Amino acid sequence: MTVELISVGTEILMGNIVNTNAAYLSAKCAQLGMSVYRETSVGDNKERLEEAIRDGLSRSDIVILTGGLGPTKDDLTKETAAKVAGKKLVTDQASKKRIQDYFQKMNREIADSNWKQADMPEGSIILPNKRGTAPGCIIETADGKRMILMPGPPYEMQGMFEQSVYPYLEKLQPKRFYSKMVKICGIGESMAEKMVSDLIEAQDNPTIAPYCKTGEVHFRVTASADSVEEAKKLVKPIVKELKNRFKENVFTTEEEETLEQVVVKLLKKYGLSLVAAESCTAGMFTARIANVPGASDVLSESFVTYSNKAKRKYLDVSKSTLKKYGAVSEKTAKEMVKGAAIGTDSDVAVAITGFAGPDSDEEHPVGLVYIACYVNEKAQVEEFHFNGDRQRVRELAVENALDLLRRCILSNYAK
Repeated sequence: MTVELISVGTEILMGNIVNTNAAYLSAKCAQLGMSVYRETSVGDNKERLEEAIRDGLSRSDIVILTGGLGPTKDDLTKETAAKVAGKKLVTDQASKKRIQDYFQKMNREIADSNWKQADMPEGSIILPNKRGTAPGCIIETADGKRMILMPGPPYEMQGMFEQSVYPYLEKLQPKRFYSKMVKICGIGESMAEKMVSDLIEAQDNPTIAPYCKTGEVHFRVTASADSVEEAKKLVKPIVKELKNRFKENVFTTEEEETLEQVVVKLLKKYGLSLVAAESCTAGMFTARIANVPGASDVLSESFVTYSNKAKRKYLDVSKSTLKKYGAVSEKTAKEMVKGAAIGTDSDVAVAITGFAGPDSDEEHPVGLVYIACYVNEKAQVEEFHFNGDRQRVRELAVENALDLLRRCILSNYAK
C-alpha cells in the first residue's frame, strides 16, 4: 500500500520547528511494509491544505496528516479533511468527556474554543489522545481511500500512533513484515555500500536499504511473508552475511541500540571504570556516555582540558611535550589518556585533542584529531582527518572515540 504524509503548520514552513513527525512516520510505515512516496508540508491555509489532501488521495491509498487539530481558528485539518470526504462535523461525546476530564485533572478552566476539538467527521473512527486534548480520527472514503488525522506535537502523535494507528494499519496488510538493522562504524558509506553491492543488486525478498548517519552506516534488512516467523527466517541469513563481511565493524543489530549504549554495556560486562579527557570536544564524549541510563555505574570522572595549563594541571601532560609537539599531537594525546587513567585509578580512559576549526594552518589543518584509548595499562593513539565544519568535526571525533573504546575493550577482554 502507498502512503503520503502531510505535515500541517505554518511554523514548519517558517523553520520555527523541526518536522520530526515525518521521519518517525516514515520509519514506522517502512516497518509495516508500506511505501511512502511523498512527504508534504503545508501551512495553515484551507485552500492549499485541501489541494494537498486531494492530490495525496489521487495517488496514494492512505494520507496521514499531522497537525492542525487544536482549538484555534487556524487549526483547519479536520474541517478540510471532512470537506474533501463529503462529511459534516458532529460532536463526539466520548471525546468531549475526555477533554473535560483532562482539564479537570489539570485544575484548569476550559475555554469555549477547546470544545471544537470534540467535533469529528461523521462516521470516522475516533483515535483517543491519552497525552493531550486533541483526539485524532480515521476517515474511510467511499472509494476505499483513508485519511488518518493525528495531532502535531510529537509526544501526542507518537502515543496515538502506537496505541491506535499502527494496529489499524497492520490489519490492512495481507503480508507480515520483519526488519533487522545492522549498524556499522569505522567504514565510510561508499565503501560499505561497495562491500555489499552484489547483495543489493540481487535483492528481492528480503530487501537491503543503507542509511548513513554521522560516523555510522546502517543497513535495514526487511522481508515479507505470510507470518512474522517466516519473514524472520528470510532475514536471518542476510544479517549473518552482513556480519561476516563487516566483522568487528558491526556494533549492534538492535534497532534502537546506540553506539554509546553498546560501550556502556561492555564496560558493565567486564566491570570497568571509565574516565574521559577531552579538549576539542569539550565534554561531548562524556555527554554521549551519560545519555545512557546506568552510566553512573561505569563513568568515574571526566576532564575538559581546553588549555595547555589545564592539560598540565589535571592530566600531568609535560610542559616539554606541549612545547615540542603541541597540544594537538600523538604524544600529547598519549600523555592525556595515561594521566587521566593513572590519576583517577580508572580501568579505561579516552582522550581527544584536535583542531575543530575554523582556524588552521598547513601543518595543522582543520579536522586533524588524535584519539587515545588506555586499556590494560596500554595506550593506543589513532590519527584522524575529518571533513566538515566545527560541529561536524567534533561529532565525528566523539563517534570515533566511542568506536575506538569499543574495539579496545573487545580486543583486550572478549574471548
